[in-house]
Amino acid sequence: MPIGLLGFQTTIADSISLAGIGVHSGAPVSITFHPAEADTGIVFQRMQDDTVVAEVRAVSSQVGNTDLCTVLGRMPNHSIATVEHVMAALYAMGIDNLLVEVHGAEMPIMDGSSQAFIEAIEQTGTRALGVKRRYIRVVKPVRIEAGGSWSEFRPYDGTRFEIEIDFETPLIGRQMWKGDLTAQVFRDELSRARTFGFMRDVERLWAAGYALGSSLENSVVISDDDTVINMEGLRYRHDEFVRHKALDAVGDLALAGAQFIGCYRSYRGGHKMNANALKALLSDPTAYEVVETRMPRQRVGARDFIAINAPEFAPWSA
Repeated sequence: MPIGLLGFQTTIADSISLAGIGVHSGAPVSITFHPAEADTGIVFQRMQDDTVVAEVRAVSSQVGNTDLCTVLGRMPNHSIATVEHVMAALYAMGIDNLLVEVHGAEMPIMDGSSQAFIEAIEQTGTRALGVKRRYIRVVKPVRIEAGGSWSEFRPYDGTRFEIEIDFETPLIGRQMWKGDLTAQVFRDELSRARTFGFMRDVERLWAAGYALGSSLENSVVISDDDTVINMEGLRYRHDEFVRHKALDAVGDLALAGAQFIGCYRSYRGGHKMNANALKALLSDPTAYEVVETRMPRQRVGARDFIAINAPEFAPWSA
């Protein structure tokens, strides 16, 4: 069933913890997902021992650095980095309300995909809450461009992604993934796609303090002779690269603060382009409306939604 087209808000049924390393810091990190009440949204708490040192809502207005990953918060000691893979899993599984307790500065990279987070959610299960879910519905096109790259939102009766990449390296070249997003589609076609990078960039990233936790266990690495170094090769034929970019886009757009109804398209995009496109949409009140279903159903269409008073629901605010 389409992502976000269920009547009530949800949370997880019980708390669950995961542990790993940060892909950029290389430091150990653990996280715990806790159930949350309706209208809480997704909230990250950065912990120091048993003390909360920062609390950041997973919304567009809180996005800081987007150079190599998506960071929530703008102060280094009060921010949470690399949230996109977690947010993609939560969005795809229809989780509206969650408290994410983080012992570290960034999310654990796990195997470089969203698979571990999907499995954790499936393990604990979900719980419907007695409050209707609200949605952001795109009502007119919004487009941004930067050099040879562009991203746009377009009206669509459902949630759709059309992501295209274009790399000079022949191993990747020009690839596209497109499809209507459902929990099953995300699980089968995107969730296992790993982050990727080039050997030629490693020393530069290390010198800048990035990718200190990157390894063949959590990244697809492309050698200088344009081959995949990982012994197991690619998980999705030749196009794991664009599938991971689509996964990232799902996670970045989850920072709308609500499920969206529309089509998101991008060419040669990335975290910064995704964040700027979302901000462009939310900054134009004529481009979207906040809606909810007339009555809860397992499956709904365009006629089942009604507009509500948008100022009462501001998912993009602090």
